[in-house]
Amino acid sequence: MATAEKPSMNDANDRDPHNNNSYGTLVDKGYKEVELPVLDIPSCGATPVLDVTDFNDRIIRGYEAGGAEKSLDADMSVARSLIPAGTATLRDFSYVAPEIPDYITENCTGCMDCVTQCPDTAILGKVLSETELNEKLGGIDDEADREMFEKQWSKTRKYYDGPIKKGKDGGRFAILIDPSKCKGCAECVTVCDDEALEMIPKSENVMESIRKSHRYFKEFGPTNEDYVNDNLLIDMMLKESTHVYVGGAGSCAGCGEGTALRMMCAATGAKYGDQWGIVAATGCNTVYTSTYPYNPYLVPWTNSLFENAPADAMGVRARWDQMGWDDKPIWCIGGDGAMFDIGFQSLSRLLASGMNVNIFVLDTQVYSNTGGQASTSTYTGQNTKMSFHGKKFAGKQERRKEIAQIAMMHPRTFVAQTTAAHTNHFYKSVIRAMEYDGPSVISCYTTCQPEHGVADNMAADQARLAVDSRAFPMMIYDPEKGDKIRDRLSLQGNPGMKNDWWTNPKTGEQVDFIDFCRSEGRFSKHFDKEGNPSDLLMFAQEDRLENWNMLQEMAGII
Repeated sequence: MATAEKPSMNDANDRDPHNNNSYGTLVDKGYKEVELPVLDIPSCGATPVLDVTDFNDRIIRGYEAGGAEKSLDADMSVARSLIPAGTATLRDFSYVAPEIPDYITENCTGCMDCVTQCPDTAILGKVLSETELNEKLGGIDDEADREMFEKQWSKTRKYYDGPIKKGKDGGRFAILIDPSKCKGCAECVTVCDDEALEMIPKSENVMESIRKSHRYFKEFGPTNEDYVNDNLLIDMMLKESTHVYVGGAGSCAGCGEGTALRMMCAATGAKYGDQWGIVAATGCNTVYTSTYPYNPYLVPWTNSLFENAPADAMGVRARWDQMGWDDKPIWCIGGDGAMFDIGFQSLSRLLASGMNVNIFVLDTQVYSNTGGQASTSTYTGQNTKMSFHGKKFAGKQERRKEIAQIAMMHPRTFVAQTTAAHTNHFYKSVIRAMEYDGPSVISCYTTCQPEHGVADNMAADQARLAVDSRAFPMMIYDPEKGDKIRDRLSLQGNPGMKNDWWTNPKTGEQVDFIDFCRSEGRFSKHFDKEGNPSDLLMFAQEDRLENWNMLQEMAGII
């Protein structure tokens, strides 16, 4: 059990003097007490399997000190790989990057793009009425701190001017950087069209100010939801109930999967809080979300094998229904390796069963976790391990499998193909999937920077380009919309829906699959010194157009 001399993880310490690493994100929360007794076997005694306080104070402190593997005694939590909910919020990544975002309040419009697209829950947004803010600022004794923190609350047209015009108290908006979670990917700077963020070097003074600001930010409590417009889905992450993916996951800087998971959790948490669960197939997502002893989820989560996560989810669904928990959603998560390939049989069986399980496919077009091997999701011509670009074969020769279209042909299955960069389409897809009484599949394009050959800050931009270039068209297939495929299938959200290729109105230039390929290292060997694409890449472009035309025809557009 926990020793008395060790402080609680919720207390400040020398490594974290302002106690930024604590439970919760917008405000501090205490440990969620969990009692998981061992099986009633005499030899086991009455010792619980998991004691949350003991786990944090002994095991996590042990890992922080760097000697856990040598000094910690074996216990039931280790043996059974049990990790309490939300422990990843105690993880410190402040040493990872030399730079950190700086907030320029006068430029901010409150669009929430930076908060939404951060894969690490490192940027948090909050709105308080001016009256509330002033009252809370009055509680800061140090005048310099008070002035410093007050300057970080902006008066945006969205939250301040709008309410005032309606005779209400204006809302002050702020975004704050969690210094313990930011990995310096600069995705937030890239997606901000208002130049309200910039990367600045870390210094002792900068980090001290950021840590203090984050501390005050949390002490000020949650957003006043009177300022949250439920019709503006991008404002979702202002609600504390949406912060189910708390940060601290060991994903790569700028990871597209991290953003997608965080947004999926936010949409589910907005309606169900923490009353839902996850069954995850082995893959990148299970590695970076279960790096012992850190867990970024505040909901029940379990890791399954590569090949059988949907089958496991069917078992959990059946048991939950027996217990009267039929109103609690289950998300089954897996990459393209797990769902397109190794676990496809299990996935197809689930869809045929009609059971109310939601499938979330993280489509990176490659086996990201095991070194970048080709999958059936991989694009034709892509250079990967197991499909090398060489003299005889120039990358992958096969056409890409379209998992969304295959899922559509299963009985009474809701299907969406989307990206985290298209916020409204993403949220509407996820929300509708949970509303649908039956199996659903969300296939989400997720940038994998190392395997795609793009910069850390480019996840959202590349996802948008994948849609614009017909590499990855967005779609929603809802069986309840009609009896015919053209009634059920919507391609809304894709630019130039009636055309083969989209023409950018700003440049007047056509955007096609070749343009997408030019932007990513995985296709770089297909271009000669003059920039001309290879014959195989031109074939891949024809394949993408053929797929797009087929979707147009099924949707009744052409």
